[in-house]
Amino acid sequence: MADVRDMYMAHTMLRREFRLLPQAVLDVAANDTKRAEVVALHVELVCGVLHLHHEGEDLVLWPLLLERGGEASAAIVPTMEEQHNAIHRAYDEVTGLLPGWRATGQGGEELARALEQLLSALVEHLALEEKEILPLAEKHVTAAEWNQLAEHGFAKSSKKTLPLTFGMAMYEADPELIKDLLAQAPPPARLIMPLLGPRLYASRAQRVYGTRTPPRVGA
Repeated sequence: MADVRDMYMAHTMLRREFRLLPQAVLDVAANDTKRAEVVALHVELVCGVLHLHHEGEDLVLWPLLLERGGEASAAIVPTMEEQHNAIHRAYDEVTGLLPGWRATGQGGEELARALEQLLSALVEHLALEEKEILPLAEKHVTAAEWNQLAEHGFAKSSKKTLPLTFGMAMYEADPELIKDLLAQAPPPARLIMPLLGPRLYASRAQRVYGTRTPPRVGA
């Protein structure tokens, strides 16, 4: 059946990055478009990861749980869908404000507030998902079906940013989980990702947050 450890890894990554982003935006001086571009690039990446993460759940996970999970799934999946809709509205607010701030360096406070609102909705959702959904997935979803979530994300992600995204996920991940995930990857990725990913994330974190080792949030 499904090994849901990778979902906890993804959630930890999302919590950490979205907690750090509002201050990263506020730290950009007004009119500093060069610095705004650096931070905006990371906001764009993290928002894209979130979008694909939730899209995969909408397309793959919710239908499986509604089909097999009985009353427990029927009770919780609509709440998950409502929360996804609320998060998507907050996501739209962020992505709507991002281009203007990126181009002008103006409006950082408004963008930071939108990111805070997105974080608030996201944290509530992730906690409920871990409490209610992941135990159901372990009971009712096969390993092959669970892997479709990751496959959806990989298929729709930019190949240029995949190593960075993997490094971002690895930052707080259990080494045993990383080993198990890489065992399923093609041989070149198995060798390259554990070396390249952390280096790319450390470099990105230095540029965005001013440190190669940003604060960890834990699971």
